[in-house]
Amino acid sequence: MPSEPSKELVVLDNPRPGRNYEIRCETPELTCLCPVTGQPDFATVVITYVPDAQIVELKSLKSYLWSFRNEGVHHEGITNRILDDLVAALAPSLMTVTTEWLVRGGITTTVSASHPD
Repeated sequence: MPSEPSKELVVLDNPRPGRNYEIRCETPELTCLCPVTGQPDFATVVITYVPDAQIVELKSLKSYLWSFRNEGVHHEGITNRILDDLVAALAPSLMTVTTEWLVRGGITTTVSASHPD
């Protein structure tokens, strides 16, 4: 059965609670729609975090990111929303979400949001 986009983030127990270590997830497959023009926007998203009790299950993260494909959202909004949703699901010690957007109108945009801020 093929995968479907989903806003559900599945969490797993951290296999090494009490140890500070960094997890980095990166994909060039973040897409959404420009809320002004309806044109597609494409970005690489980099998520780095120091977990506390929970980590994110990667297939659910992929489906979560896929769920933005048909949403109209500004670059700053989607970056902060991804951070907010992941922090709500995982309660990490530290987290940064960075989105690097492909050129649109001659401008490349990079947005970073961190927790705690």
